[in-house]
Amino acid sequence: MEYKDFFALLGGLALFLYGMHQMSEGLNKAAGEQMKRIMERITKNRFMGVAVGAAVTAVIQSSSATTVMVVGFVNSGMMTLRQAVWIIMGANIGTTITGQLIALDVEAFAPLLAFAGVAVVLFAKKEKARYMGEIVAGLGILFLGMEMMSAAMQPLGESETFLRAMTQFEHPFAGILAGTVFTAVIQSSSASVGILQTLAQSGAISFAGAVYVLFGQNIGTCITAILASVGTNRNAKRTTMIHLLFNIIGTVVFTVICMLTPFAAWVEQFTPGRPAAQIANMHTMFNIGTTLLLLPAGNLLAAAAERILPDEKRDGRRPAEVKMHQRKMEDLWNS
Repeated sequence: MEYKDFFALLGGLALFLYGMHQMSEGLNKAAGEQMKRIMERITKNRFMGVAVGAAVTAVIQSSSATTVMVVGFVNSGMMTLRQAVWIIMGANIGTTITGQLIALDVEAFAPLLAFAGVAVVLFAKKEKARYMGEIVAGLGILFLGMEMMSAAMQPLGESETFLRAMTQFEHPFAGILAGTVFTAVIQSSSASVGILQTLAQSGAISFAGAVYVLFGQNIGTCITAILASVGTNRNAKRTTMIHLLFNIIGTVVFTVICMLTPFAAWVEQFTPGRPAAQIANMHTMFNIGTTLLLLPAGNLLAAAAERILPDEKRDGRRPAEVKMHQRKMEDLWNS
């Protein structure tokens, strides 16, 4: 790869990340407050919780943002830990919509989308119209960035050294580790999945290797919520633990399935010759499958989080003993 290709790769990555940020910002401005109000009023019904979590995340295009909101609600007492479980499950489903959008073959229309969106932002007078312009412009810029990255990585597809390095990701542990670290660094599973789709589209990585990287990306996305939980109460920290447990369990289950069965080959044959769509489909199957698997065990996930992060002891006594001591002191004071 020449330095010009490397610079083009960086420029494409910048456009891709900026486009995703712009689209997410526009969506958040257009419907973010309404989504927050819906989440605040969420019922205890697990199916409604999953549906709301998926819808909110599909709108704001970020499972991390949804989880961070949930951490805030749990921390403030507006939502219980059990309610948070269902929202988090739904958020993991909703985040797959970005990968499906990226898998659409609309590169030829990307410049038109970017132009139309920018024109609306500049000339529209209504605030809602400008938000829609930001969404369209962000989508167009995102696709332009993908096209630029794909063109810059074409020479890598002919490099034997690079291809040998990429084949290492076909080893489950190496792929999962790479996906986890990369997503934790950029703090966006949607962006990292999009970059993985670009790598696969350019032939730089095989679908067999991309599968395990994809599973690791689902773990890496938990870092944002973990950082957001710093300084919060115990239940808020448990919410991030549930998010982490969900993705670790899903990764273990799907890794075993892919190692022992031809599941990955079946997904690949579902959309032959379209690596981006194959990755998007696997991402969707991973999150829907994990949700269906863990939906009956949501309360067990919450219990596991409570066991891993028990109530803090104070003065060497259990919380129940502290409360009893406080009541005795109040009785003495009142007498």
